[in-house]
Amino acid sequence: MKPEQIVLYDGVCNFCDSSVQFIWKRDSRGIIHFASLQSEQAQTILRQQQIPADTDSFIFIDNGKAYVESDAAFRVARYLDKPWKYLGVGRVVPRFLRDAGYRLIARNRYKWFGKKEACSIPPVAVRARFLDA
Repeated sequence: MKPEQIVLYDGVCNFCDSSVQFIWKRDSRGIIHFASLQSEQAQTILRQQQIPADTDSFIFIDNGKAYVESDAAFRVARYLDKPWKYLGVGRVVPRFLRDAGYRLIARNRYKWFGKKEACSIPPVAVRARFLDA
């Protein structure tokens, strides 16, 4: 069975890795799955969604539709446990402001948070939710 909710993330980015950990710890129903952008599984999904392979963004696939940048983050929040699911109200902020903030962090994520040599290996308890583990 193919998962309906998939986060595609930069697997060598410390901030992105921390974000994935934040998500899986607050998705007690285990709905959201994950794939690092460096994996073949993610590249296949990008091709299926007609998203350029060099897209450098947090991407959320929700029931066959791709969301990027701040829209992706707020869409993920809908699946998190309370009170975290209420982060989605941030969508009331105009997209141009949300995405400007998103891009600022994205451009500086390696400088501010660091970079790993390789993608981390998820704990056994959540490994089945990783498409590339």
